[in-house]
Amino acid sequence: MLALLLGSGAMQGCQAGASPSSSPSRQAEADSGDVQARAATAETTETVETAPAARDDQTPAERESFDQWVSEFRQKARSEGISQTTLDEALANVRYQPRIIELDRSQPEFTRGIWEYLDSAVSSSRIDNGRQKLAEHQESADQTQSRYGVPGSVITAIWGIESNYGGNFGSFSAIDAFATLGYEGRRHAFAQEQLIAALRIIQEGDIDREHMLGSWAGAMGHTQFIPTSFLAYAVDGDGDGRRDIWGSIPDVMASTANYLAKNGWQRGQPWGVEVTLPEDFDYTRTELSTRQATSAWRSQGVRAVEGQSLPNFDQASVIAPAGAQGPAFLVGPNFRVIMRYNNATSYALAVAYLSQRIDGGSGVQGDWPRDVKPLTRSQTKEMQSLLNQKGFGTGTPDGIMGPNTREGLRAWQRSVGKTPDGFPSTSVLEALRQP
Repeated sequence: MLALLLGSGAMQGCQAGASPSSSPSRQAEADSGDVQARAATAETTETVETAPAARDDQTPAERESFDQWVSEFRQKARSEGISQTTLDEALANVRYQPRIIELDRSQPEFTRGIWEYLDSAVSSSRIDNGRQKLAEHQESADQTQSRYGVPGSVITAIWGIESNYGGNFGSFSAIDAFATLGYEGRRHAFAQEQLIAALRIIQEGDIDREHMLGSWAGAMGHTQFIPTSFLAYAVDGDGDGRRDIWGSIPDVMASTANYLAKNGWQRGQPWGVEVTLPEDFDYTRTELSTRQATSAWRSQGVRAVEGQSLPNFDQASVIAPAGAQGPAFLVGPNFRVIMRYNNATSYALAVAYLSQRIDGGSGVQGDWPRDVKPLTRSQTKEMQSLLNQKGFGTGTPDGIMGPNTREGLRAWQRSVGKTPDGFPSTSVLEALRQP
């Protein structure tokens, strides 16, 4: 879950339920929904459009030394119930990590098409490894599914995408990461909240400081929970009295399933299905915010591919992440729950299709527009400025392709007789550049 990373909406993944983008692990941080902090989404053209975060005129780094900040933070932590013993264990050797600030401030210029992201996220090796991991831990997966209603393949898919089945969940100390970000990062209050939560985890005996490892942004363990999400959703799956998302796969599976269940997972419901759309379909309706019963979509000519039946959803949406040139999908409540883990449709599709392939199902059947080159961040910003100039408001240009930008782009496309699918491309930018 780090691509929407801290700042650009990145710490959203699995952060605590109380915090939007910061869920157990969560979006860049918590501005636009429950999403884990991770770098995966950054690889896609999907990001979350959020309001600018409030900031101080001066950062803590401009006002005090790191040691002084730690000293003052100790007092704050004590006032919130963190014991002196825990503070001594966790903060005695806390280190400022300049590399974390470099990563926090970096803004990738180039993006990848969703098809490239899915090629990597749902690769043949990840499918094969997922099947192997699920077979190895089938008993835990079955117990977890029985308790929470979340299929083992879905949990395994999240595990594979978040950390490559534990092969890469990060080697940064979570304490160092949040102390560094709390001192000098762009989201001081958020990082300090997570640091307090991390200290509480240590104090409760679930893990010690040395083994509390994760990404530079603080997402921890096999399925990348941030500390507040850990406190809200992590559970003891193996009965040893500890919630260990670093070393116990039963705990990892149970905690991940509990997160999804508490955020509305519907037992027995599929995520959705790939569909074909009629030629006269109104692409302005391909937004997750547009919801109606499956029966209504069916009456409008939406059909499942390969002769399948459409799942019966009360609240279904049609999405076309690559516009009219690419595949379309009918998605239901469980798809939206996956997005609570990481607020990007590309991520949710990756989880959906990796789990489907692990179960022996098919991949995406439609063709992606692989000849289309995604816009860079600066090109997206230029497109937004041009749309604004032509009277199709997108808000302040920020290089992020969110719902406001898609709405403005669709309105312009309609005005010039193009299919209003809201999909950006170099050809769209060239057309906007014309007087």
